[in-house]
Formats: sequence, C-alpha cells, structure tokens
Amino acid sequence: MRKRHGSYGFDAPWALAGLLFGAIMLLALAGVSFVLDIPAAGVAFALGGLYTLTSAASYLYTTRRGKFVVWAAELRRLEGDERLLDLGCGRGAVLLLAAERLARGRATGVDRWSTKDQSGNKEAATRANAVAEGVSDRVELVTGDIRELPFADGAFDVIVSSQVIHNVRDAEGRTRALGEAYRVLRPGGLMLIADFQHAPAYEATLRDLGVTDVRRRDAGRRFWYGGPWFRTELVEARKP
Repeated sequence: MRKRHGSYGFDAPWALAGLLFGAIMLLALAGVSFVLDIPAAGVAFALGGLYTLTSAASYLYTTRRGKFVVWAAELRRLEGDERLLDLGCGRGAVLLLAAERLARGRATGVDRWSTKDQSGNKEAATRANAVAEGVSDRVELVTGDIRELPFADGAFDVIVSSQVIHNVRDAEGRTRALGEAYRVLRPGGLMLIADFQHAPAYEATLRDLGVTDVRRRDAGRRFWYGGPWFRTELVEARKP
C-alpha cells in the first residue's frame, strides 16, 4: 500500500484519549505507591498502566495505519469500473483507497459529518483528502443518513462500510441501514462491512433479506481497537 497523502484524523478520539488518560493515571498511582512504600499496590498499578498503554498503542496503530492495510487488501478485488458506495465515509479512509482502483468507475461517500466518531470529520476535509490523493475527479460526496439513502434501487456495484453502522444506537435503525444498503446494491453486487460490534446481527439481517452468499470473518490484529477483545469482524455478502 502506497503512502497516504491525506489527513484522516482519529477514530472515536475520546476513546483513545480515555485510554491514554487511564494509562497516565495508573502509572502515576504506581509511582505514588512506591514512594509510600506500598510495593504490592505499586506493581499492580504499574502492570495496569502498562496494559492500558499497550491497548492505546494498539488503538493508535489501527486508526492511523492498520485499517488502511486491511482495506487495501480487501479492495484489490475491484476491477476498476465499479460504482462504489461508502456508508459513513468520514474523511475518506476507505472511500479514497477504493477510488484509487476505480480508474473507469465512481466512488460515492455518504456521511452526516459527525466529529464524535471521527476527529475533524467534515465534508471539506474529505474533499481536501480526495485532492491530496489525486482522485477528486472520481469521487462524489453526499450528506445523508445511512438509514434513508438518497439513491435509486440497484445504483451501486459495491457497498463498503467501516466502523459506522454500530453508531446507529438502536437495533431497528441498524436493520434499516442494512436494508437500505441491500436496496441500492445491484443483483450480484458485493457488500463489505467492517465493525467491532453487532457483526453477527448484520449477518443474520442479510440472511433474512434473502442473501445466501454471506460470511463473517475476523479482520485480524491490524484492526484491533486496543486488543483482541475489540477486534473487528468483516461481513462479506453477495446480493442474489
């Protein structure tokens, strides 16, 4: 994967800040415990601090590098002429990786531009990244809700989504989002959803919609948000 030229921020920045703050506090408590000659507490706090710091390092790696490597590998299957939709494209991490492979195609990103789930998330930042990556001529950005997509039935050959659908808080809303993705995907089209929450439910929903060619798999350690307990799963499906 070539070096990225855009600026992609941090996923869920408050979660990363929480891990870093927790590590600092635990290590500070370890220092205080040793000063007060309470070695058992000092060791416990130190181990906890190192553990939390390691989790923060894992999270930082995933958001800045690991997820790009995983998605670059997944998108190698693109042939170059597809119409692709990224649900919750954010600053374009996945959208622009895809656009690089769509010399004869088109990449569309839809987002509500919330900064809660990604730092600095706004349409202008994504457009700037598209220019930086040299793909602005094949990228379209749309402001919208993934539960009510403003596209025609069967409009896209490929639909991707990375760590977005879980941000819809209620199960009914997540089901609606998947139903909308299914609606705008053409028959025979490919859907790739990466998420660290609710992946089994996504698989079940797609089966309920009539998809038989669907599977769920671990995305690997490059997509851990702190450790294997926050691992990302990939749901891959073909619309019949």
